[in-house]
Amino acid sequence: MIPFADTWAAILAMAGATVLTRLAGLAVPRDFARGGRLAAAFAAMPVAVLTALIAPAMLTQGWADALAGALVVLASWKLPLPAVVALGAAAAAGLRLLAG
Repeated sequence: MIPFADTWAAILAMAGATVLTRLAGLAVPRDFARGGRLAAAFAAMPVAVLTALIAPAMLTQGWADALAGALVVLASWKLPLPAVVALGAAAAAGLRLLAG
């Protein structure tokens, strides 16, 4: 019996999905998403993936992280990315310090 067999199976499945996704990107022609709705969807994909990764952790760690996340969302409409990242880190640290 392999210890943590389910965990290893999940890791191997995710590794396989990653490899297949990267190889599929090589098979897509350059002009595939040059314009239109598909190009807009591809442009939004990194933000969607980051949101899916960060939002659950942000919303389940307490009010300080949730408030810092809300601040980052509001700031991201007007500020450039480096400023938003710096503001998010400072807000999370400061609010966690206030929360105790």
